[in-house]
Amino acid sequence: MKSNNAKTQFTIAVFIALAAFDNIIIGLFPPLFKFIAQDLNVDIAKLGIVSAVNIIVTAISSVYWGYLSGKFKRKRLIIIGTLIWVAAVFLTALSKSYMQLILFQMVTGIGLGCIASIGFSILTDFIHYEKRGTVLSLWGMAQGFGGITGSLLASLTATSHSWRWPFEIVGIIGFFLIFLYLFVEEPSRGQSDPELVNLIKKGQAYDHFIDAKQIRSILFKKSNVLLFLQAFFMNISTGSLIWIPTLFIFKIQQQGYSVETAMIASGYLYGIFQIGGMTSAYFGHLGDKFQKNSFQGRAFFTAIFVFLTMPFYIGMFSIPMNHLILPHDHNAILIFVYLIKQIFLNPWIAFLFVISFFASAAQSANTPNWLALITDVNLPEHRGTAFSVANLFNSLGRTIGNLGFGTLLGVITVHYQEPNNYIMTLSFLEVFLIPSALCYLFMAKTNRSDIHNMKETLKIRSNKMEEQHE
Repeated sequence: MKSNNAKTQFTIAVFIALAAFDNIIIGLFPPLFKFIAQDLNVDIAKLGIVSAVNIIVTAISSVYWGYLSGKFKRKRLIIIGTLIWVAAVFLTALSKSYMQLILFQMVTGIGLGCIASIGFSILTDFIHYEKRGTVLSLWGMAQGFGGITGSLLASLTATSHSWRWPFEIVGIIGFFLIFLYLFVEEPSRGQSDPELVNLIKKGQAYDHFIDAKQIRSILFKKSNVLLFLQAFFMNISTGSLIWIPTLFIFKIQQQGYSVETAMIASGYLYGIFQIGGMTSAYFGHLGDKFQKNSFQGRAFFTAIFVFLTMPFYIGMFSIPMNHLILPHDHNAILIFVYLIKQIFLNPWIAFLFVISFFASAAQSANTPNWLALITDVNLPEHRGTAFSVANLFNSLGRTIGNLGFGTLLGVITVHYQEPNNYIMTLSFLEVFLIPSALCYLFMAKTNRSDIHNMKETLKIRSNKMEEQHE
């Protein structure tokens, strides 16, 4: 038993770590835009298209991976997908032209699509239904820290080495993950659902698999439709947040520092100002408690914090970095030490830190509860597909937020200079959090019936399968 528990914990840890990688690769690009543009002799604006292509291909491929996860052994699929993206990341580091860069990032996206859909499918079969929000918060936190890690890795290595180094490092780590997969455990499908516990304990397997004919019912289930739309609107706003380091660079340069110092400091600040995201586990736990009392509780609870995310982020964008004191020698360690001091000694930076903490904390309430709701309203064999479709809407929103940022920035820059043009553009895109919060309010009405129907279906199937084996 202890051996099985250890293997289960190891598997959960591996898949939570894996969740970071698609966001690490997305996070790598913005700090490297300037260096890649110079090396490949391309307009810096075109590099936003590379990020967008990676995001959208990852999302589209995840739908197919999600469908496969409902039919075949998931461990084998995740190894194949990881081999694809690891190879493509190494090829990205060897790119000699803009077209090669786009091509290799498209292939990277095909491989990365397996992470979200298959990883989610496996995790939800391990997690007890009353702790879904709590444990899935770690999945969400890993994704958030992935973006921060990518940004930091790019900022710290590109200033002293080539822009290619960060991709090589990520590829090496990804290759190590393939080795870890050999030791992970594949759970029985649906083993975390209480309606199937007796069936699994008797050594019987839940033998229902997804069929192509069922995709329509997944797509048009009321709670799923609202989850798709919520993800779309939410990610128009959060998709634009990858430009925060660029905003910080201009604010730091405004204080008289070089672009090299500003790049290093902005990467650190972006990471420090996302510390509020660590509250995700607590918000996931609260969501579990509210959902235990009522099938409507999680949606109402999350709606409040999604709405609060908007004013906090707008405040964060607007606060200046007055009287910022940093060393001028580009020493990464010294810059970090000075920034920590500034949080305690500089009222402007201290206020910025507090507002950023509340912004990232409020945002962090969304992911674990959104993931838990997708699990709650869908049958075990449908969860990989439902999540991957939701993730497609997620990525469409993020892509629109990313590309829309560039378009809107171009219009605003005609009238305003840096950093005000960035502040206004980022602030405008936060407005999409309003319809995102409203989706949760509407969803609360549909969750009750959809969750009840899912549970009743599992009970009927479990009883029927037990009778057949008696």
